[in-house]
Amino acid sequence: MAKISDSDRHVYSEKVKNYVSAAKNLLKTEKDLLMETRADKPEAPLRKLVLVDEMLNLASNYIAVNGVSQAVLKVKNEEALNDARKSLYKAVIYLEELVSNSIDAPFSDYEEKLAAIEAFDANQRYLLVRKMGFSIDLLEQAYGDNSKWRWTFVELEGRFAATAKNIMDFRNAISNKSPESPYYESTVYHLRLIKELLSRSASRYRDKYELSTQQMLDFKTGINFLAALRRIHIVLSESEEAEEIKKKLAIWKTKMDTDTKKQEEAKKRA
Repeated sequence: MAKISDSDRHVYSEKVKNYVSAAKNLLKTEKDLLMETRADKPEAPLRKLVLVDEMLNLASNYIAVNGVSQAVLKVKNEEALNDARKSLYKAVIYLEELVSNSIDAPFSDYEEKLAAIEAFDANQRYLLVRKMGFSIDLLEQAYGDNSKWRWTFVELEGRFAATAKNIMDFRNAISNKSPESPYYESTVYHLRLIKELLSRSASRYRDKYELSTQQMLDFKTGINFLAALRRIHIVLSESEEAEEIKKKLAIWKTKMDTDTKKQEEAKKRA
């Protein structure tokens, strides 16, 4: 690796100064918001949504610092990337606490949680999950294809997929799909994003199982994401799509049962 000159270090320091300052302020904001969300007040859940958004802003600042490092110093800033990853995990965890982390559960199981953020409308919900998805994609690209965190992103994106689904108010989703609804576009795009995320998470968990861990839990998690996708199709009366997923689920479950037996036989022989 080429030696970094003092001149380049100075340029880098000047360019990241504002990002570093903003990150410090956002960390302070996080502490303040956490105090507010722990208060037993009706507005606490809505304040936690602000907290989620601020953690995404924090991650963006760290990603920007890495971008400057690569442009000026020609090296990744691993510390900034790791801070960005931790910030994104915080954002997902805070959202999970609000709307549930359940991959495949009926809407009625977490409907009560969503009642607390009813004032956060369908447009705002879609914008928040779109921002979160964009941030996760940016960070994964910044790490690169051969990163040691490759399989960690399967979990992060999977947890994001579940929360992106769970923040959707399915009680009103059908009516909001009407072109006359003020939430028509955001609802249609949000549903499309949910389906894409559930499908991708299912595939990535199966890849993780086959290419990395050989842990049956990863395969089961992939199947859970497929089941969640089928549930969405059923709720939306998309019978053909639901039937296709049902067939795919049957194939995956057969494969899982076969692999389970092979693993058990291998253990006996060991």
